[in-house]
Amino acid sequence: MRILILFLFLLLSAVSFSQEKKTSKFEPSFESFKAYRIPEWFRDAKFGIWAHWGPQAVPRQGDWYAKKMYMEGSADYKYHLAHYGHPSVFGYKDIVNLWKAEKWDPDQLMALYKKAGAKYFVSMGTHHDNFFLWNSAIHKWNAVQMGPKKDVVGLWQKAALKQGLRFGVSEHLGASYTWFQTSHKADTSGSMKGVPYDGSNPQYQDLYHTLAAADDKGWLSKNKAWQAEWLASIKELIDGYHPDLLYSDSGFPFDSVGREMVAHFYNENMKFNNRMDAVYNCKQASQGMWVQDLERGIMDSISPFPWQTDTSIGDWFYRTGQKYSSAEEIIQMLIDIVSKNGNLLLNIVQTPEGDIEQDMIQTLDEIGRWIAINGEGIYGTRPWIKYGEGPSTTEKQAKGAFGGLKDVRKYQSADIRFTVKNGILYTFLLAKPMEDIQIKSLGLAAKDARKIRSIQLLGSSEKIKWHQKDDALIIEKPTRIPLETVLCFKVKFSK
Repeated sequence: MRILILFLFLLLSAVSFSQEKKTSKFEPSFESFKAYRIPEWFRDAKFGIWAHWGPQAVPRQGDWYAKKMYMEGSADYKYHLAHYGHPSVFGYKDIVNLWKAEKWDPDQLMALYKKAGAKYFVSMGTHHDNFFLWNSAIHKWNAVQMGPKKDVVGLWQKAALKQGLRFGVSEHLGASYTWFQTSHKADTSGSMKGVPYDGSNPQYQDLYHTLAAADDKGWLSKNKAWQAEWLASIKELIDGYHPDLLYSDSGFPFDSVGREMVAHFYNENMKFNNRMDAVYNCKQASQGMWVQDLERGIMDSISPFPWQTDTSIGDWFYRTGQKYSSAEEIIQMLIDIVSKNGNLLLNIVQTPEGDIEQDMIQTLDEIGRWIAINGEGIYGTRPWIKYGEGPSTTEKQAKGAFGGLKDVRKYQSADIRFTVKNGILYTFLLAKPMEDIQIKSLGLAAKDARKIRSIQLLGSSEKIKWHQKDDALIIEKPTRIPLETVLCFKVKFSK
């Protein structure tokens, strides 16, 4: 009997150990992360929309208001003095409670974003202002207890899932510890010289953080206690909402602490979904262990690993009178990125009230009409043997974060990008053709040349006239253009 009991105990222990291994596949090490594979849903999605939105929209002065309002002499400091008073009395803590989000309709906006072609949606979880947009049990400065008194992350998630979009969250908390140190300063001149800003008030240290060590000035803090606090916060976000995508506004964060977080994210995602759907974005080359993100930047060639550009249609936060990118600029950007194995995550600027302006609605509608015609050349595609040809590929290209996205050159009709799916080549003209189109990469003498069987202009029933020469494929200029923007030719090869 004792032997039988011992056998049963060992059997149950083995089952328990097996289950534990199954739900704890990833250890907090880069060696373990090498087993990670980027999910197909992300590789197929190509286009996501981001709500980079929170209390910093309230003053309508754009990005980084919570930091710059404490920078004596800056434009935001001067604006704050004129409209709210001195930051020793009326500080960012008071801006928080002016954010009501009274016109925010997540279902209406999500339907608009889906119609525009987004396949995934990302909600900001917290910016560098240390204000959480989720229902937090460990941090009172959150959108459920203060400001709009709504679970912003939760409501965005519900709307996204209702529309069939994948859902993600972004965390900018890691940089907040050093970023928010301006709130601990004081004016160096004038009538309020030496009077500490409200960030120095012990009553509000849970929002502004305590004073950093004199040598702790990097984007990510060296303070181990702050790193542990960050880990607990992001774990709460992961466990409470089970996002499929998590974005960190930094390089890989906090060494071993960051590895613990990423392992937890991957493992919890597998446990929740019974498969690996997790995508982790950070601003560091990944070797496939996560998805590298380039803020307002691009690659200059095809990356062996899927990657992502994050950018905004305007400023990151609402700014009165700002200029937004056009639909054509966004479409050109999307195609260029996709041709190089990337995704585009686009921030749509919301007012502090939570709605979006009419010109942005028009832009989203134009993108959606283009996607409805040309989306088959975007979604589910992969890079071809080369990403493109034309002047924009031969000129020196800026690349990397903050590089190459706002190039001064204008695309020409000779600027072409390629994607491929199921053996079909999609050929995009980045500008409207004014004459017959020449595509050198598809000439019969080109490397890896193949004979073409048929060519179709997406969105058009016109019979396309073409002939394949040694030096180029020549497509006669179509007589009818479906839309006044980028064209896509669907090229099928002979077997």
